[in-house]
Amino acid sequence: MNHQSYTRGRQDKSLLAMTIGAAFDATVAQFPEREALVVRHQDLRYSWAELGDAVEQHARALLALGLASGDRLGIWAPNCAEWCITQFASAKIGAILVNINPAYRSSELEYALKQSGCRWVICADAFKTSDYHAMFLGLLPELASTVPGELSCERLPELRGVVSLAANAPAGFLTWPALQQRAATVSHEALAERQASLQFDDPINIQYTSGTTGFPKGATLSHYNILNNGYMVGESLGLTEVDRVVIPVPLYHCFGMVMGNLGCLTHGATMIYPGDAFDPLATLTAVAEEKATALYGVPTMFIAELDHPQRASFDLSSLRTGIMAGATCPIEVMRRVISEMHMSEVQIAYGMTETSPVSLQTGPDDELELRVTTVGRTQPHLESKIVDADGKLVPRGQIGELCTRGYSVMLGYWNNPQATADAIDAGRWMHTGDLASMDDNGYVCIVGRSKDMIIRGGENIYPRELEEFFFTHPAVADVQVIGIPCSKYGEELVAWIKFHPGHSASEDELRAWAKERIAHFKVPRYFRFVDAFPMTVTGKIQKFRMREISIEELTPPPGNVTAIR
Repeated sequence: MNHQSYTRGRQDKSLLAMTIGAAFDATVAQFPEREALVVRHQDLRYSWAELGDAVEQHARALLALGLASGDRLGIWAPNCAEWCITQFASAKIGAILVNINPAYRSSELEYALKQSGCRWVICADAFKTSDYHAMFLGLLPELASTVPGELSCERLPELRGVVSLAANAPAGFLTWPALQQRAATVSHEALAERQASLQFDDPINIQYTSGTTGFPKGATLSHYNILNNGYMVGESLGLTEVDRVVIPVPLYHCFGMVMGNLGCLTHGATMIYPGDAFDPLATLTAVAEEKATALYGVPTMFIAELDHPQRASFDLSSLRTGIMAGATCPIEVMRRVISEMHMSEVQIAYGMTETSPVSLQTGPDDELELRVTTVGRTQPHLESKIVDADGKLVPRGQIGELCTRGYSVMLGYWNNPQATADAIDAGRWMHTGDLASMDDNGYVCIVGRSKDMIIRGGENIYPRELEEFFFTHPAVADVQVIGIPCSKYGEELVAWIKFHPGHSASEDELRAWAKERIAHFKVPRYFRFVDAFPMTVTGKIQKFRMREISIEELTPPPGNVTAIR
């Protein structure tokens, strides 16, 4: 028995040595008449053959825009058919898809587009409280008077145009139908030639992760990274072409586009989007009416589905499996998912965007306790180790930093070699920043986050990014952001604020100010105004003490209604 905290995953299944486009074509050829994609809120259904035609046309249209292999193509939209079609079409031409969080505001949008050097962006017209058209025109006033494809602006020098998914877009935007018409100018042979020139190690996706330095970093992933991760996740679930997977998680996350879309693609399973964003009733309805066999989500989503007043009226007996990821799952929630939602084979997956994302996963036959107290064992063809502060392996059962190595580790952070070197060591080990322990059977338990990351409802949030943001408020002299436990979202944000002398602001004012400038999930739920922070004698801020105080103040005594909802 290996008494050091190191494991290597199984090697009995070969990795896929192909591009995403080649894998897509193989599935279309193998299962042309089977249902590939169901988008319920758009009332759209595609067989694999029909999806193949849509992807082929869109790929030729993107070539008509002048996108070269390696050029960046942004997509800023909630879950929809066009997102899926763009994912596969961009892979066919080698354009690197840049996922933009639908909750981003203009400053975050500008940063992502500029840092990645996007040539084109595909965007929805609006989503929830965000008017995408208005944000683009506010950011780029010259867009309104520009012929689509001929944009030239100092603010975003590499951007050439914006495609809108709206039926009637403002002047300056290229509409989706108009884009598709351009496909006629590019031959099938030209697309085939481009696709044949691509290599599976080429970068194909950039996903922005919150940064500890205040600026998001673009995790750059290859065909090989994400195609194989989706494949291995699907293998663990036992997916086949008869499976129907409900995907209520966002496509801009690896959860949606890799574990969801690519997991289905590599097994010929059906992708089902219940809505443009998560809604428990729409998700339950989709499972029942589509006779789904698998359901994905973060614990918050499963809790909302279980507690929905109409849940008992839905026949969920078609379900057998699924994935719960993004946060620790309470044991009672897992029990209810298995017993009340018929998901006897539900699995826990752990990972990070930088590892494509899954590096550890429970199995369908693992005991309940292992599925709620651990994040499983090392995935096939990957390695895991737990090390001390000096990078030395720790014994089994001892806590240290979790590291992972193998096909899933990103190529690096886009245009950020220093951040890449800080995350991936000379041995190509990705340092996760998570504190963990490994038992004698190789199961890993996550015990904390050394990088101070907060996970709220499946969203990764770094306090440092928010602290630097709040420093830009004219009244704020100092700020510290922490996470406290929350039964609904896993964690909630608390911002401790110290004002400049003679300045002040209310909670509502700070919240409204933040909502205009950053994604909604980053806006703190609670604010605490102080004259000083708890510190050590050497002047180091004691965040653990701030957390204790916040929990004590915001959690009422037993028997009272909780203040955290």
